[in-house]
Amino acid sequence: MARRARKLTPDRSARHRFGADLRRHREAAGMTLEKLAEAVCYSRSHLARIETAEHVPPPDLPTRLDKAFGTGERFARLYVIARHEREIHPEKYRRRMDLETRARVIDEYAGQLVPGLVQTEAYARALFRVSNPRATPAEIERLVSARMNRQALLQATAPPYMSMILDEAVIRRPVGGPAVMRAQLNRLIELVDTGTTVVQVLPFTHGEHALMGGVTTLMKLDDGSSIAYEESAGAGTILEDPPAVQARGRAYALLTAYALSPKQTAALMKEAMEGLPA
Repeated sequence: MARRARKLTPDRSARHRFGADLRRHREAAGMTLEKLAEAVCYSRSHLARIETAEHVPPPDLPTRLDKAFGTGERFARLYVIARHEREIHPEKYRRRMDLETRARVIDEYAGQLVPGLVQTEAYARALFRVSNPRATPAEIERLVSARMNRQALLQATAPPYMSMILDEAVIRRPVGGPAVMRAQLNRLIELVDTGTTVVQVLPFTHGEHALMGGVTTLMKLDDGSSIAYEESAGAGTILEDPPAVQARGRAYALLTAYALSPKQTAALMKEAMEGLPA
């Protein structure tokens, strides 16, 4: 039985865009993967994995594809973007990001920092500067650009449903200074209660809970499976064992009950904004 073509999300990842364009041009040319493999001197299996965005294309393939399809420098330009995605993000985070592009539902608890998917440029820049003190300005800007590109999935035609529970510490710690934090809080207020996003604050008064200590992300993927991801400073772990994922899911569900409502959350964020120095 023929393998079903994997659904790609070209508006969320440069690697997915490369794969989607490869498939589109191949099919428009009436070529099978076997025929294309002969034309560009790569194996069918390797091309199949690139076409489904499982592998980043090798450096010499884009030029061969442009020659085979007569596409000028289209694939060469796409490769530059896809390569940068791979270079910027360490290996330990790449699979997490791949899974994120497939998520139809994302639930995230954050104990210290605003999650990357909803950070402003200035907030992200402040974090990268303090965590990469020897990085050049150009390197910092590359990191910021990569984070902003990651946020494209929230503007996709069919974005994932996303809920976030932020510990009160997240909105009280003035990352980047008052102006940067004010803009970040305003960004969060915009997402508090929309058609696809809900943001809640867990107040200090709640006390201890099962997800304290870092970031926990729950994702329901496009194939119906569920995974969890836990991150602390400099380390991230993907959990796929059903009992472990279910345990995090139950803990998150409890926090939605303990957290402030979206309306109360927006009010607390406005209060935090007003408390920032001018």
